[in-house]
Amino acid sequence: MRYAARVDENQSAIVQALRDAGAYVWIIGLPVDLLVGFRGRTLLMEVKTTSKKRLTGLQADFFEHWMGGTLCRVDSPEAALRMIGVI
Repeated sequence: MRYAARVDENQSAIVQALRDAGAYVWIIGLPVDLLVGFRGRTLLMEVKTTSKKRLTGLQADFFEHWMGGTLCRVDSPEAALRMIGVI
């Protein structure tokens, strides 16, 4: 039996900051936390509580093999807004 994945405590603040900036955000959970559309760009974001938090095995594999658009790891609303080019 699979249990629901734990959501990082800063995810809601990050999602709200992105939406306030005009981004369209879907919480997808796997293989990363967020699918973000902003000004014609698509980004995939993995939310971690700190920059030192490790990726899971699945996430590490995804980061290593992803061949699409921007894939990033963010740990704060400011980091997410930097990734979409707002700050």
